[in-house]
Amino acid sequence: MPEIERRITQAEAIREALAQAMEEDERVIVIGEGVPDPKGIFGTTTGLQQRFGKARVFDSPLSENGITGICVGAAISGMRPVMVHQRIDFALLAMDQIVNNAAKWHYMFAGQVKVPLVIRVIIGRGWGPGPQHAQSLQALFAHIPGLKVVMPTSGYDAKGMLLAAIRDDNPVIFIEHRWLQDIADHVPEAPYIVPLDQALICRPGQHVTLAAFSYMTVEARLAAEALAEHGIEVEVVDARSVRPLDMSTIVESVRRTGTLIVADTAWKTGGIAGEVIAGVAETAFSALKRPPLRICLPDIPAPTSPHLTRGYYPDALYLARAIAAHLGRSIPDAELADRLFRTTPHDVPQREFRGPF
Repeated sequence: MPEIERRITQAEAIREALAQAMEEDERVIVIGEGVPDPKGIFGTTTGLQQRFGKARVFDSPLSENGITGICVGAAISGMRPVMVHQRIDFALLAMDQIVNNAAKWHYMFAGQVKVPLVIRVIIGRGWGPGPQHAQSLQALFAHIPGLKVVMPTSGYDAKGMLLAAIRDDNPVIFIEHRWLQDIADHVPEAPYIVPLDQALICRPGQHVTLAAFSYMTVEARLAAEALAEHGIEVEVVDARSVRPLDMSTIVESVRRTGTLIVADTAWKTGGIAGEVIAGVAETAFSALKRPPLRICLPDIPAPTSPHLTRGYYPDALYLARAIAAHLGRSIPDAELADRLFRTTPHDVPQREFRGPF
C-alpha cells in the first residue's frame, strides 16, 4: 500500500530528526541555552530530555565561547554534539571556537582528526528583536573554509538535512528561519537523508531564474505564482546550502532562462547573493541576456520599530514588482498588489505561514 502522506511542521520535523539521531547513535547529545526549557527552542527539543535523559539533553551556561569549545572537544573525542543557539547572533560570542578550532582542526592535523559538530542557529524577524537579534549572518560563516553552512526551507528538507548534518564528520552550521518553523508539509516518518550540497528547483520556469535562500524561497514562490498569471514563468531555485554552494544547478537554470535574480535574507554588501552572481558570471556569462539582480536587505542594521521594518524586508510583492521591471514587462501594479495582498501584519508570516509567536 502507498504511504499515507503525513504532514507535520518544520519544528516537529527537527525534533523528530533529533530523536531518531539519538536513537540510532548513543554518541549524539543535544546541548544549548534553553534546550530543556518548556518552550523547547520553538518546540524543536520539547520532550527530548524526558525521553533520553539529562546526560544527553541538557542546558548550558550563558558562556557561548566556553560551551562551544567544550562541544568542539567532545566532537574531537568521539561524541557527535548538536549544540543550539536560539539566535545566530549569539554565535558571534563563540567565533573563536567556531572559526579557529572547529573549522580548522581536520586540516591542521592532516585529516587525522574529525569534528562532527552541528551548531543549530535561528534567524528571522518578529516581536521586535532589532539589530542584535534579527541578523542573517550566513555569509560570515560561509566565508570560512572547513565549515558547512545549510539553510533548509521545508520541513522535509529540515529533517533530512539535520540527519545528514549529524552523520557528517565536519562541523555544520545549521540555520533555521523562525518564520518557517510552523509551516507544515509532507515529512516521512522513517529516517532519510537530504544531501547538504544540492539545490532544489522547486518551481520550473522559462523566463527568469530566481535563486532564493531560506524563507525568501517562500516569498519567491508566492511571487512566481502571481507572475505566472501574467505570462511570466519564474524558475525558483531553493539554494538549501550556502557552503558548499550548488552552482551547477543554478548555472544550468540560467542557461535555460538567460536571467538571474538572487533573493537572500541578508544584506547585499558582501553577501551570498553576490557570490552566486559572481559564480554565474565566471561560468555562464554568455548565457545572460541582461545584468543579474540582487534582492537583499538594505545595508543598515535591522530595525526594531514596526514602522521601520515595513520597508526593510522585501516580500513577495516586492519580488514580483522587481522581476517584472527587470524583464521590462508592464503589469498593472494594482493587480499585483491585489494578488499578493497580505492577510496578516507585515511583521508576522504571510497568509498560511504562521510563526512561533
